[in-house]
Amino acid sequence: MTAGSWRGRLGPLLLLLVAMGCFPIGAALAADSLFPAVGASGAAALRLALAAPILLVAARAWRLRLSASSWRHVLRYGVVLGAMNLCFYLAIRTLPLGVAVAIEFTGPLSVALWHSRRPLDYVWVVLAVLGLALLLPLGEHAAHLDPVGVMFALGAALSWALYIVWGRQAGLAAGEGSVALGMAVGALVVLPFGGAAAIGVLQSPALLATAVAVAVLSNVLPYTLEMRALTRLPARVFGVSMSLEPALAAIVGFIWLSEQLVPLHLLAIVAIITASAGAALTARPS
Repeated sequence: MTAGSWRGRLGPLLLLLVAMGCFPIGAALAADSLFPAVGASGAAALRLALAAPILLVAARAWRLRLSASSWRHVLRYGVVLGAMNLCFYLAIRTLPLGVAVAIEFTGPLSVALWHSRRPLDYVWVVLAVLGLALLLPLGEHAAHLDPVGVMFALGAALSWALYIVWGRQAGLAAGEGSVALGMAVGALVVLPFGGAAAIGVLQSPALLATAVAVAVLSNVLPYTLEMRALTRLPARVFGVSMSLEPALAAIVGFIWLSEQLVPLHLLAIVAIITASAGAALTARPS
């Protein structure tokens, strides 16, 4: 790769790094400031309910004209988007941030490896399974992780896998407005679980400002910056770079939330990151 091509990719890579950093910072802010006031479900409801209007205005969603078939794609995309957000926040109530993100990352990794057939691809499968096995509450290290939190993290992983598959279909059906519409649907899905608790935030300007910051950091900025980076970077470079997200989450959890990880959990996170980066690096063009 020439020096010129590297310079051309430096800007998009920095955008991607900022996007990946925003997500765990938003999650840490929510866990630190919103969870004590409104709970995990209330924080998830606030995150989506505040992010949706911003994205709807940015996408000028009122101009969209969708068919019934397109709406079906958007609705199921929005449902899994809401489930992914809710499950993730319920997971980080009791799990370290880096561990929760690593478990959640097995969702998109599974999608990437689903059609793998080459021997090298099975190396990434084995690494991912090994990393996940080290994080599951089994055996002697069971006491270190909450089983309920792990189950919610696995639910977030499954939702993320479906989000990728159904999100692509929603994107083809609704174009650039699919994310905004899906976010609105996701908010409607989560509101029954946390809406009542979230209403109390309206009485506290400080908490409301924090909730807006969480929505911007966790949804608005990552989606916007990642999309800009994706259009300027090769898919392989994008995928390898995104694989660093569990590590960034672990760092943010350590600095912001004072979360400590045992060596076994660090090894698991490294295994999942390696599997994800390897799958992206060796993927065949599609």
